[in-house]
Amino acid sequence: MKNTFFVTGTDTGVGKTLITGALLHLAAQKGLRAYGLKPIAAGCTDTPEGLKNEDALLLQSHSNIKLPYSQINPVALRAAKAPHIAAAEEGRRLSLDRIVGLCRGALMQPADLRLIEGAGGWRVPLNDYEFLSGLPLQLQTPVILVVGLRLGCLNHALLTAEAIQRDGLPLAGWVANGIDPQMDSVEENLTALRRSIPAPCLGVVPALDEVSVERVVRYLDLDGLFKEAKRGALCSKGEVGSS
Repeated sequence: MKNTFFVTGTDTGVGKTLITGALLHLAAQKGLRAYGLKPIAAGCTDTPEGLKNEDALLLQSHSNIKLPYSQINPVALRAAKAPHIAAAEEGRRLSLDRIVGLCRGALMQPADLRLIEGAGGWRVPLNDYEFLSGLPLQLQTPVILVVGLRLGCLNHALLTAEAIQRDGLPLAGWVANGIDPQMDSVEENLTALRRSIPAPCLGVVPALDEVSVERVVRYLDLDGLFKEAKRGALCSKGEVGSS
């Protein structure tokens, strides 16, 4: 699944959907075919066409390859809670195998860029013994980490990066997203993140007065993402020597 990435965050509410949508929008600007998936979405509303989630709709609107909503967001849950809790309240049980199968079906659509957005942070439970982090592991997709810039982000970012690597997946890059306009020492925190996260920074989005996908695009580096993906592929084939 070339040029397919899983987007996770240091926590919930750090801007995963915003960054995913902006990367899709940027890809379209560059003439690339792109689409995004949101396999699990909690916090959906009833519509005449069934349950729908605003994050999944945003990804659909910024994808220039148009997939049916049911493929973009196959697991839609009403309550805005941890997915396994929201599912249990509806008498449903989430299964990693089923979610993997649904994603594989959607990912059969050819594209230059495919983005799969997670739910919450990296280690979100699906049931008593499975986690959403198992999805990119089974699909073998590199990971993009969205770091919400606020007090405590260093610990959250480094622990998440360590967990991704420990699970055996490559970290393709990370994006710093300014979610706290009052945060002190932003540059010092960015320096620490650049020094400690073993992956390229794909963008630093400042805390914006008006947040939109279109405004965020200018701060992201899609070329850097593809360059890192190509480098990783070459390294995995042994075509690039180690220093």
